[in-house]
Amino acid sequence: MPASTKNKGAKFSLDTLTHQEYKNIAQKHEPTRSIFKNCVLAFLIGGGICFIGQAIQLGFMTWFDMSVKEAGSPTVAVLIIISVILTCLGVYDKIAQVAGAGTAVPVTGFANSMCSAALEHKAEGYVLGVGANMFKLAGSVIVFGTVAAFFVGLVYAILGLEGVHHP
Repeated sequence: MPASTKNKGAKFSLDTLTHQEYKNIAQKHEPTRSIFKNCVLAFLIGGGICFIGQAIQLGFMTWFDMSVKEAGSPTVAVLIIISVILTCLGVYDKIAQVAGAGTAVPVTGFANSMCSAALEHKAEGYVLGVGANMFKLAGSVIVFGTVAAFFVGLVYAILGLEGVHHP
């Protein structure tokens, strides 16, 4: 790599480039993002995933005569399987590039993150590669969920709330 590089007529040395100068150059070349457009796409695609999940749940309720509560678990399982298959085919990542957070929030995003980590490290073996690295992100999410549930339960216990019970 040459010691100096041209940038729109101005010369600078890579050896003497400060952090702030680098940041300014990088900002000039960064593509502009439409926050409104990104929010709308995340809402529509995330909502579309939820719509598909609702359709699957209604299918279980209709075809297998399940209640709403009974259809919940198989619906989540089907969404996870679809997410893993789309991740393996490379489709889920392309959807995520357009939808952003819309694909990260539903359970499908969690399945995608686990599957991606497993695929990335499969060359290292099933135990030390897939098994060890699959739970890198999932572990922190599970710990956060457990701690959050503990504190919510603590608040319920302090306030004397027992939750909502349906017959």
